[in-house]
Amino acid sequence: MTTDVDLTERERAVVNAFQGGFPVTERPFEDAAAAMCDRGVDIDATELLETIRELDERGVLSRFGPLVNAQEIGGAATLVAMHAPKDRFDEVVETVNAHREVAHNYEREHPHLNVWFVVSVANEDRVESVLTEIEDETGQKTYNLPKQQEFRVEAKFYVDGPLDGSDGPAGVDCSDLGPDVSQTDRSTLSPAERDLVLEVQGGLPLTETPYADVADAIDENHEWVLETSKRFEQEGKIRRIGVVPNHYALGYTENGMTVWNVPDGVVDEVGPEVAALPFVTHCYERPRHDGVWPYNFFAMTHGRSETESQQRIEQVRETMQAHWDVTDDDWDSLFSSQILKKTGIRLDERAEANTESA
Repeated sequence: MTTDVDLTERERAVVNAFQGGFPVTERPFEDAAAAMCDRGVDIDATELLETIRELDERGVLSRFGPLVNAQEIGGAATLVAMHAPKDRFDEVVETVNAHREVAHNYEREHPHLNVWFVVSVANEDRVESVLTEIEDETGQKTYNLPKQQEFRVEAKFYVDGPLDGSDGPAGVDCSDLGPDVSQTDRSTLSPAERDLVLEVQGGLPLTETPYADVADAIDENHEWVLETSKRFEQEGKIRRIGVVPNHYALGYTENGMTVWNVPDGVVDEVGPEVAALPFVTHCYERPRHDGVWPYNFFAMTHGRSETESQQRIEQVRETMQAHWDVTDDDWDSLFSSQILKKTGIRLDERAEANTESA
């Protein structure tokens, strides 16, 4: 593996160590550093904290803390494709991006559907209204591609060095540490839980006691924050806790969205196998659109060069081929050519609408 940034051996170890599995404890950096030492990395709590701060300041990390699962917090999100004519491209994109419900927007290499964006709303019924507004304002048809099945969402990006998976499991897992909790079956949030989600959605404080600082910020008990964070992780409201790398900074610049026209009868077989490929970060079933979009299966891959990216896409094709006769007309790969908008999914309205007192 190679990266486009100059990382020390210790920095590489930290990037690899905790892209998940960061402890939910009173002094988590002490527990995390001890676990790294057990895996052969000589580091103490102060050095670990300072290294994460430095990586964050340099933009190697997008943030540090929980990766909140917006779907489990409330509301809905959907992927949308549309065509922006070359002579009106900037105008159409500006109009789309002006909608606050649009969280991410990418230009992708496709002869017709060249604009791909995510709409995030507090109420699922609002999706249709937003798309109608965009169509009326731009004069362009939108194609809604909501997730029908999720096979994988795990964007982890390792670099060469300690804990990269070449000599045993990648990373360090401290998810067994912390309070003992019991899961609930509630789909709504309490006001305190809402406050916790909104406080940590942008990351944890880079301090020796981040959970205690979060507790102070939302005026809650420290133990409650630890217990709720742990429970949310187990319930899937938090996908994982740790460092979130900026994959572009780590050299993963080839962002390929591969799309496949998988026979409906084998989707459930193909999905888990493609999702098991370590370089596939997102894997979904989505609807087709007759006459415009024949593909019902999406697998996002990331590579550090065009050659590596093509090799990985070929591995996806080979995995597909084991289940059905894949032809050249059955798939495509849409690489992103530019980021048009990336604000992240705003959870405020979605969490508020799903709060018991709302």
